[in-house]
Amino acid sequence: MDVLVPVDGTESSHRALSFAIDFADRFDASLHVVHVSDAETDATDQILDAARDRLGDAGVDDTPELILDERIGVRTAAHVGERIVDLVEERGYDHVVMGHSEGGDVGRAIVGSAAEKVVRSESAPVTIVP
Repeated sequence: MDVLVPVDGTESSHRALSFAIDFADRFDASLHVVHVSDAETDATDQILDAARDRLGDAGVDDTPELILDERIGVRTAAHVGERIVDLVEERGYDHVVMGHSEGGDVGRAIVGSAAEKVVRSESAPVTIVP
């Protein structure tokens, strides 16, 4: 089983990665960690380094990948969610584990929710970690 874990540096994303590491261990799955952004910056490097450290500490063989997408210039969660769905469909991931911070109805109406977009796509089973 191949499990996709999008990370974004939030606490819920850190919890999702920890959950995914345990999940992969229990089900003998392969983890694939990605960070979706419009550009490579110090912040993206820090997010990937933190994920790399966490994977290394757990003895997981994966190198977190930066997925660049110009559509995310305004960094809307809806575009991030669409790109994650694209990855699931292009690469055939069997499961997605991702964090979700409840931003409230107003925040979701303005920005959207990447997790909600992925769940609604029904491209693969999704585990949401709060």
